[in-house]
Amino acid sequence: MQYMRSAHVIRTPDQRLRIFVSSTLQELAAERRATRTAIERLHLAPVMFELGARPHPPRELYRAYLEQSDVFLGLYWERYGWVAPDEEVSGLEDEYNLCPDDLPRLLYVKSPAENREPKLTGLLNRIRDDDRAAYKYFETPKELARLVEADLATLLAERFEQSQALLHADVLSDADRVIEPARLPRPLTELVGRDDDVAEIGRMLDAGGRLITLNGPGGIGKSRLAIAAANAASPAFADGAVFVDLTAVHDAGRVPNAIAQALGVRDTGDAPVMENLVTALHDRHLLMVLDNFEQVLPAGPDLTALLTAAPGLSMMVTSRVLLRVTAERSYEVGPLPERSSVDLFVERAHAVKPDFEITPDNTDAVAGVCAALDGMPLAIELAAARIRVLSPADLLERLDRRLTVLVGGSRDLPERQQTLRRTIEWSTQLLEEDQRRLLARLGVFEGGFTLAAAEFVASDGGADTDSDADADNGYPVDADILTDLAALVDSSLVSQHDRGDRPRFSMQAIVREYAREQLWDSGDLHRVRDAHARFYLDRSAHVEQELKGERQREWLGRISDERDNLRAAERYLLGSGDWDRAATLAFRLYLYWWVSGLLGEVRTWMDEALNAGEHLDDHTWAIAVYFTRTIMFWKDPDGSVAADLTEAAELFHRTNDPEGEALTRISLALALLAGETPDLERAEEVMQVSRRLFHETGNIWGESMALVILGRVSLREQKLEQARSRFEESLAFTQSQGDAVGERVAAYHLGWAQLMLGDVDDARKDFALSVTTSAGLGHPEGLAYGLEGMVAVAALAGDVERAGHLAGAARALRERSGLHNGPTFTFHQAYLDTIAGGSDHERLDAAITAGRELTVEQAVAEALEEAARTPSTSAQPQDVPRAQ
Repeated sequence: MQYMRSAHVIRTPDQRLRIFVSSTLQELAAERRATRTAIERLHLAPVMFELGARPHPPRELYRAYLEQSDVFLGLYWERYGWVAPDEEVSGLEDEYNLCPDDLPRLLYVKSPAENREPKLTGLLNRIRDDDRAAYKYFETPKELARLVEADLATLLAERFEQSQALLHADVLSDADRVIEPARLPRPLTELVGRDDDVAEIGRMLDAGGRLITLNGPGGIGKSRLAIAAANAASPAFADGAVFVDLTAVHDAGRVPNAIAQALGVRDTGDAPVMENLVTALHDRHLLMVLDNFEQVLPAGPDLTALLTAAPGLSMMVTSRVLLRVTAERSYEVGPLPERSSVDLFVERAHAVKPDFEITPDNTDAVAGVCAALDGMPLAIELAAARIRVLSPADLLERLDRRLTVLVGGSRDLPERQQTLRRTIEWSTQLLEEDQRRLLARLGVFEGGFTLAAAEFVASDGGADTDSDADADNGYPVDADILTDLAALVDSSLVSQHDRGDRPRFSMQAIVREYAREQLWDSGDLHRVRDAHARFYLDRSAHVEQELKGERQREWLGRISDERDNLRAAERYLLGSGDWDRAATLAFRLYLYWWVSGLLGEVRTWMDEALNAGEHLDDHTWAIAVYFTRTIMFWKDPDGSVAADLTEAAELFHRTNDPEGEALTRISLALALLAGETPDLERAEEVMQVSRRLFHETGNIWGESMALVILGRVSLREQKLEQARSRFEESLAFTQSQGDAVGERVAAYHLGWAQLMLGDVDDARKDFALSVTTSAGLGHPEGLAYGLEGMVAVAALAGDVERAGHLAGAARALRERSGLHNGPTFTFHQAYLDTIAGGSDHERLDAAITAGRELTVEQAVAEALEEAARTPSTSAQPQDVPRAQ
């Protein structure tokens, strides 16, 4: 076995690991607070002497603390610390000297350190040469917190038994991400002037309203009000509230997919998304907020269908127009009252000019500005953003003069909609030309963007631009895009919000509409959308490799941030008939689509290419066939799926894409194994070629996957030792690469081989590894598999309640994440059937029912409690049940 077994088992009474924090009290106060916060976020216990100890505590006292601790964590900067009378070293060095040899050591040194004391330099030199210690530098408390949290989580996974201690340390904090609904956004500012609206919407919900439409013009504050009303109402819903952002959805047919994404329901392509949604929602008591519905009005009947199928579901919809469907109750969102308008102006003005206040000299002007803007919140925010350079009187004068002459869009828009659009245009008139050009180009983004993406799109990807480029020839390459972007943020036309340590930017829907209109009017829309697609196509080549290594989890999250932009890029390429680039972008991100449960959506893209009636390049055809057939490998009564996958593999070979051929052969082998009469001999041959191709190209991720399928062939042939060997080799590959997705797959399969060979304890540990890894990835399919493995372990131990609880939880997890229709590679039902056929069948049924009500976090806790059980005697080798 390549992964580490328990080297240091923790058995503290409260099952919390204790982290001894060593530092001098003469400095690093903020850093100690950050460290303590990071430790407690992982549900660990910090041992810190500022919690009541003296500068140099008696040696026996901190020796006792060290002996009761499980990790030594040292913080160092410039001070060596006080040396007590009759002592040769400070307490800081003494603590390190007395640290038990078997205690893991994490050391963090702050830099720069211009005045470091010589004795501390000597101590740090000694620590750096100590191969028992992990030694890192940091600069800020925030950076330190990130390092501490990440290093402790990694250390726990490597060094400590997967028990309740590990559970509290890391896994439970990830478990509730597995089906991670899009919870209500957390606005950065207070809601002004809407208390009565929130109360009235609450009364409508209490009175039985299940579909409430907040309607009004863009910029009136519908979204912000809906979030506040949902926050107030959510405690009355057992499953809380979920937010469905439809800003980036322009096709009514994609609304069910957007709802599924918000709920954590996967679109695997083996059943209609609406069917999966009905299954996921039928027993839930949930409030759903759907934002910006006006652009997908034909999807209204889908909402009615969901409400009919899910009696515990209620909806709050924001739209500029009513949906006109059954059960709809409308609430018209009006402008802010005068007093509230002024309050909002002052609050937003403070963001750019903290010393701004209402005075007798400016009160009439501020009121006049708010009146001129018809009490429209967004318009007021745009005007208030200018208070840094314009007085209220100047604002009023300019608004009065400009709003009367600006057209700002269609004349048939409602009056307040025209007011807002004119205000947006007024605001852009105050920008410099380059800033207006940048705003227009940023309109092609969906769901936000990074600075790098903005720079690429602003300059057409650097193509055919020069320093004196005009508006028809891209953004000047020597212009300071960052400065111009900052000006747009200052003007409230663009918002900035950080995602971890990465800044992201976004635009309100109506501002984006305005920007795109400007881009269309200039004739640049096609060229800028092409630059947008090229940016994500270029980045996908880099991301493809990152997804297979130790930064996999980070990159899965980063791609999720760009999901709407990737969809927009695909829609542009498909709409342009650019089948080759559309297929390439999809194929490079295959691993992301799979893990995120979006293969069904990709299938619709590739169906569009196949059904276009146009000639496709051989490589493009192979990609399209792969995506449309691989998710159907288990539905192949006439062998057509296997035949198409065989042809696709041959085309990948012919077009010199060995990795594409190898990946397609995995799906082909699965199709050969799935039928009533599996072709084991051919599946073995197909996978041996696949493994060779992956090996020759240095694709360790692919080779590890090929070994898993080869192991499955061995299981079907009852060659259990060979299967175990193949799964072990796969696990070793994945762990050498830091590939968590592959580790989850290999550990789960290895668990079954161990169990069938009678090695129950090893199986328990392998299934536990699969559970913890899946929780960390937020991967419901992997977690369901891991729980099902634990079902078999609990059943063998005669633990009826635990077996039933985990079986029920796994079943509910599959239903709620849309994974209940397709094939599964699991054998746990045979172990449950053994219990069901005996006297405990009623207890089992009750336990399964109870297990369905467990949260994901609770199910993981119960599974890992099973993993921490006292080792059992080995069971007899098991006959391999037939995989379903």
